[in-house]
Amino acid sequence: MPYTEHQPDKGGYKGSAKATIPLPFANPRMEEPTEQPADASNVAKPDSQAGKQGEKGRVRSFHFTLHTIFATADIFPDNSANITTSTSDPYTAARKALDRDGFVVLSALLFPSFDLESLRAAASRSVSAARSGKWPYIRTLPKQFPPWPQNASNGIWGVQHLLHPSNPDHLTFAKSYFDEELLRYVAALIDCDPDDLTMELYNMLVRPDHDFALRWHRDDIPATATADEELERLRKPGWHAQWNLALYDDSSLVLIPGSHKRARTDKERDADPYEPSLPDQITVNLKAGEVAFYNNNILHRGVYSCEKERMTLHGSIGTKAAGTQRARNVLQHGVGEWAKEWDLSQCRGEEWVERAKGMRERLVELGRESGDVGFFSKDE
Repeated sequence: MPYTEHQPDKGGYKGSAKATIPLPFANPRMEEPTEQPADASNVAKPDSQAGKQGEKGRVRSFHFTLHTIFATADIFPDNSANITTSTSDPYTAARKALDRDGFVVLSALLFPSFDLESLRAAASRSVSAARSGKWPYIRTLPKQFPPWPQNASNGIWGVQHLLHPSNPDHLTFAKSYFDEELLRYVAALIDCDPDDLTMELYNMLVRPDHDFALRWHRDDIPATATADEELERLRKPGWHAQWNLALYDDSSLVLIPGSHKRARTDKERDADPYEPSLPDQITVNLKAGEVAFYNNNILHRGVYSCEKERMTLHGSIGTKAAGTQRARNVLQHGVGEWAKEWDLSQCRGEEWVERAKGMRERLVELGRESGDVGFFSKDE
């Protein structure tokens, strides 16, 4: 049944966000190009200013490159662009950056099998269906957290359940979600065996119908938590990886690096929920095709403009080692209601299908073990 309970307006307004630290990027080995790669037309070209910024922090190594985009806070030392991880191992480098900073940005070059053109076309069709009321699984304005009403009349800011079998493009999205290279990074970031990975969520964050912002939050810790309660949860393993894959340039994610390892400061705790400028915050500037992994309990918010196109795939993958610890974060979105019915027999011969079957079964088992999990913040 559609969720129709009236929701208070908690949407907030778009605010500005400053940034100035070098953002860590992990890139594969790359020789000096002599010609454009075959799929270069699929990747949106950065604007000239961003291109100049990106070149400033480039450091060559034998197997991969670290480069940075400079954005606004003096929270890291000046030499922070020279990340002292093993540059011969991008998986380890990514994990160390995620653990240290709470986020890491991976170059589009790390994922050569992503078909950006096909994903954009599928995303466009999905967004059109959602805005017109033909796709019921949506994030509706001005509500921040699930459950969302299945009524797009007030506008939307997200499309849910991209892998739902009734989505005509679900197989296109599935190829990116179960991508072998992406899963290698997920397993490295979680520190688990690839055979233990569990299917979770694949949604899309889109241009809202009017300017919209999410409040400062941690995904699994309520704003009412005391400092001791925050630390108790932050010290536990996350048991999942969460990422944004930008299909177009995206500067919507605002976060405070390192805040995934500490309780909120007094200033953060006392600030307005939509405070546009907190100390040390940065904006994560993604170019099309780049992937940002981030700790979901880092202090973060979203700032969304209705004037800039946005189609960013928003996914998470867990591990069976989490048990029921992850149940609410995942099952509150309703994925358990259809995952067990997903018939993958039509995809026989696709290289990702066997991975998908195992991950889907582990999600179904999580649903059986967990029962009714409730919601993180039902009325927001």
